[in-house]
Amino acid sequence: MKINRTGSAAWTGNLKQGKGSISTQSGALKAYPYGFGSRFEGIPGTNPEELIAAAHAGCFTMALSLALGEAGYTADRMSTDATVVLEQAAEGFAINASHLVLRARIPGIDEQTFQSIAAKAKAGCPVSKVLNATVTLDAALE
Repeated sequence: MKINRTGSAAWTGNLKQGKGSISTQSGALKAYPYGFGSRFEGIPGTNPEELIAAAHAGCFTMALSLALGEAGYTADRMSTDATVVLEQAAEGFAINASHLVLRARIPGIDEQTFQSIAAKAKAGCPVSKVLNATVTLDAALE
């Protein structure tokens, strides 16, 4: 099976004063604004790093649901936050890390099994695989 998903971006102007918009195939984002200010200065709008963080959190949580099901568990609740780290280096900016923080309620699972399954999901998540960065996970049962 092969699935293609698309996203697009448009930009006008120079880097600092220019303005852009991001759209997704599904329409979840449609010409949503982004720019230098929203990426580097905290001005409202989106930026590529928060979109990657949301994608990583969503992908990992789905991968974990699959891995738990394969092991005979079903979560009552899972919540994952992802923090993508953009750092400036001599050769320019790079995303060097994505930190996942998971909090979960999973009936009947012990800590060792939970950590093992969570690590498997982190490694197997397609977004983890595409990132050329260190991916960390802080997983805890509630």
